[in-house]
Amino acid sequence: MLKNRFIYYSNNFLIPPFRASFCHYLHPFIPKSNDFDVNNDVSSFHRMLRMRPTPSIVEFNKILGSIVKANNNHYTTAISLSHQLELKGITPTIVTFNILVNCYCHLGEMTFAFSIFAKILKLGYHPTTITFNTLINGICLNGKLKEALHFHDHVIALGFHLDQVSYRTLINGLCKIGETRAALQMLKKIEGKLVNTDVVMYNIIINSLCKDKAVSDAYQLYSEMITKRISPDVVTFNSLILGFCVVGQLKEAFGLFHEMVLKNINPDVYTFSILVDALCKDGNITRAKNMLAVMMKQGVIPDVVTYSSLMDGYCLVNEVNKAKHVFSTMSRLGVAPHAHSYNIMINGLGKIKMVDEALSLFKEMCCKGIAPDTVTYNSLIDGLCKLGRISYAWQLVDEMHNNGIPADILTYNSLIDVLCKNHHIDKAIALVKKIKDQGIQPSMYTYNILIDGLCKGGRLKNAQDVFQDLLIKGYSVNAWTYNIMINGLCKEGLFNEAEVLLSKMENNGIIPDAVTYETIIRALFRKDENEKAEKLLREMIIRGLLLCKH
Repeated sequence: MLKNRFIYYSNNFLIPPFRASFCHYLHPFIPKSNDFDVNNDVSSFHRMLRMRPTPSIVEFNKILGSIVKANNNHYTTAISLSHQLELKGITPTIVTFNILVNCYCHLGEMTFAFSIFAKILKLGYHPTTITFNTLINGICLNGKLKEALHFHDHVIALGFHLDQVSYRTLINGLCKIGETRAALQMLKKIEGKLVNTDVVMYNIIINSLCKDKAVSDAYQLYSEMITKRISPDVVTFNSLILGFCVVGQLKEAFGLFHEMVLKNINPDVYTFSILVDALCKDGNITRAKNMLAVMMKQGVIPDVVTYSSLMDGYCLVNEVNKAKHVFSTMSRLGVAPHAHSYNIMINGLGKIKMVDEALSLFKEMCCKGIAPDTVTYNSLIDGLCKLGRISYAWQLVDEMHNNGIPADILTYNSLIDVLCKNHHIDKAIALVKKIKDQGIQPSMYTYNILIDGLCKGGRLKNAQDVFQDLLIKGYSVNAWTYNIMINGLCKEGLFNEAEVLLSKMENNGIIPDAVTYETIIRALFRKDENEKAEKLLREMIIRGLLLCKH
């Protein structure tokens, strides 16, 4: 009866005969790994098979379990060895079958996982909670959450009980596909009925809500958790603190930090790193350094993330030399920099035109076996372009391509910008067309660079054509785009057209800024159109716009 009730899963996941592509899992084991422990386990397994009398299946299960838990995850090895047990006529237990189900699930072979499940039922074994949890986890790992939920409903309908692990897996699966509200509904549905909810389930949902920037909802759930006497842990606080930092509510983040300390929950390196990073991004380097001091006083050792955040903070306020000092100190303390650390320094050095030093760091990271990424190359290419070293920048683009690192729109924006500034407008237009043909969508920033280049190159008509095309195609034309066009019109003495464009700008819901007004006002004063200029100046003052510093 039990077997028949699972027929749905047999039909949907279950075996045809073993496929040829999967037959290598059933071949006799040939050691390939250098993992000493696994080789020892395999040797022990074979030795036990030769013993007379043959040891208990329990002993074989211990070895199979040990192999599956090995760092290199030798799932295929465990499957191959279990096949040898079958050939020797050694009767498996539910533990053996659970190990096999786990192996197939991790290999993404759900058909075979459910074939083992069918075998469990056929042989009259009763599946355990571990069996169900492993299958649910496997279905979720393979991106079939809907099927996992359906399987859960079927299991419950048959009177089986699942545990906290089952629901953690389902809640986590829902959150991973962006169904946080559905995960919350599941939590409410099971609470005190199917299982006792725990801090891990709450943490998963709180973390997901914070990632969605629904920080108020996350905090409300945290409050409910406290009311239900479920004690929060460091993970709960870290998720909430990060959430408040991401939405710029540092006061609330620090409030939670102090609450955490009052509850005798020790902040970890991640807690401190979140706060150091948030303070640095807020430009408050002094307070970030104080937080670092508190961290070390409490015996929490800063890691590469903490130091990288501090370096980034210094670079953001143009104190690159201090960032360099942190970088060298970090290395001296034995904290190995990673790609992000190098990217921060390379970007910071590039922005202050110390490109050769940035290139030196780039070579250093490559020598250390740290792979550069698109961000690394973009920082270098941008720095080289700003110095006019365009041939070297193109070499790096070719290097990116040869290393299989995709160039993105930021890469090309730097090149388009330098081409426009060096009056190679046609080459810039050709490059825009080329990247569009490659499937890379130009950004509004790309078009702004191009329109500005056309206006400054005396090709106002072409600039107007590009601008109109953007409006027709529904691009989010911004104040900078209008300012470029207004400046281009004013340079050609087309003041009436500039004022018309100013009106259109406002009609389209884009608020003119000080640059917009000053562009027209200065041009009018130069042409002795003083009355019009003064009228616009009064309007600018009424709007509370300040004159730009030149």
